[in-house]
Amino acid sequence: MGGAIVLRQPKRGFRVAIDTLLLAAAVPARTGETVFEPGAGCGAAALCLARRTGCRVVGIEPQADLVALAVENARRNGLGSRVTVLAGAIGAPLPAGATGPFDHAMANPPYQPAGQGTRPPDAAKAAAHVEAEADLDRWVAAMLAQLKPKGTLTLIHRADRLDAVLAALGARAGGVAVFPLWPRTGEPARRVVVRARKGVRTPLVLAAGLTLHEADGRYTAEADAVLRGAALDF
Repeated sequence: MGGAIVLRQPKRGFRVAIDTLLLAAAVPARTGETVFEPGAGCGAAALCLARRTGCRVVGIEPQADLVALAVENARRNGLGSRVTVLAGAIGAPLPAGATGPFDHAMANPPYQPAGQGTRPPDAAKAAAHVEAEADLDRWVAAMLAQLKPKGTLTLIHRADRLDAVLAALGARAGGVAVFPLWPRTGEPARRVVVRARKGVRTPLVLAAGLTLHEADGRYTAEADAVLRGAALDF
């Protein structure tokens, strides 16, 4: 965000990466609107979104140390009145203060299905990367449940799990827009941002997407602008 956000995060475990910033850039929130974020971590996406748009974000996070960091980060950035992160998890009753309806919902859910691949040895990192009791379908259902009619759901996920994301949305949401993130020109997308609206029936749109890197590894001008605070429009 070009220095607009100061962030503390654990030295070990889940680390904020480009996916977090791209998610925050993709949410079409406006000043005064409200956003629900399950799996808020140390508050990075919430802080970036709140700073960019002037919205209010309420997140839940099951790891107590990350909740404490998120609260501290909101205070350090002068966003304590607009970013709230509470102890809570998908599949459990929501804490007081985290019930909707919200204008928007966003998430960077665990990318790896339970029982597949190699589980990270660090417990905190594994909790962020590997689905547990709540699978992708439950994440999507929980987000939709907190939305107002026609509210937007935005998430970032692995491109090879796009079919699972669309299946989870099912008939519960429409107006789906899929935004591929291309590592370099000519390379397959590894991540996609997916946006949908609760209770609408408009057709799916495949957006042009964003190329992240030049051939020499530098960020493209378009990607650099988004990482510095521009919206990801699609």
